[in-house]
Amino acid sequence: MGSYAFNRILSLLPVLAVVAIVSFFIIHLTPGDPASLMLGPEATQEDLANLREQLGINVPVYLQFINWSLGVLHGDLGYSIFMDMPVTQAIGDYITPTISLSIMAEVIGVLFAIPLGIAAARRRGTWMDQSFMMIALLGISIPSFWMGLAFILLFAVQLGWLPAAGYQPLSKGLLTHLSYMILPALSLGIMQGALIARMTRSSMLEVLGENYIRTAEAKGLKQRIVIYKHALRNAFIPILTVIGLSFATLIGGAVVTEMVFNIPGIGKLVINSVLRRDYAVIQGTVLMVACAYVLINLIVDLLYAVIDPRVRFEKK
Repeated sequence: MGSYAFNRILSLLPVLAVVAIVSFFIIHLTPGDPASLMLGPEATQEDLANLREQLGINVPVYLQFINWSLGVLHGDLGYSIFMDMPVTQAIGDYITPTISLSIMAEVIGVLFAIPLGIAAARRRGTWMDQSFMMIALLGISIPSFWMGLAFILLFAVQLGWLPAAGYQPLSKGLLTHLSYMILPALSLGIMQGALIARMTRSSMLEVLGENYIRTAEAKGLKQRIVIYKHALRNAFIPILTVIGLSFATLIGGAVVTEMVFNIPGIGKLVINSVLRRDYAVIQGTVLMVACAYVLINLIVDLLYAVIDPRVRFEKK
């Protein structure tokens, strides 16, 4: 187990390296000068030169990348002059709402997707199966930001049940926190749940046709035991993969939803940093999201050993 995890971690390092290289050079090739943006059109050439030197952008791009990479290896993602704080601190201040939103959205998606997918698989070809898959197809097709605007119009404007936008941390109380997060979490969770539901149905259909399922049914086992103890356990492996990938996608892909609901998360941090050409924050955020993505994939791979009894790890 230890050697397998170590080898998987080593295989992920090149992925992070490629992400760091590509994101760094793409960001630095975009038009715009942070120094000019900060000082304005009235700045003198001497002022611009001094600020570029302070920002470290007065040297060739490859030297900037080397300096940034050396800092990353020491845990330093750089310093944001716009925000007057280290990039790690900026990410730490903005990441909590994003993580909270991602967890709530994923929980909502899983809670309705797995039962819906199982029910559709058990009644394959019936009106219930077609209805459930039509709902899942709509959930995939409707953009999350449009769904969020519809929820705001219905539950916040017309009914007045929930706040239209904003964010309150968990320290303000669980109910207060949930009241601000439920609408954005629903708008994201429905789309993720639709993907999980379709995968659950497909995986369950494959397993329900196996011989050991027919044998269990022939022995007179209750349908509930056959479905949840035997079929779902073996069908859960590809489902777990989709859950892990969707959660990783939520962490880095909730940008538009956070802007719609005015949530001070990573999405808002990235948008503001792009507008003011804050290279350090953009690079650090992209690298952080990539690390989260590969870490979640690693956790999913390691969970296979717990879920799938056929998995064995060779001792080196």
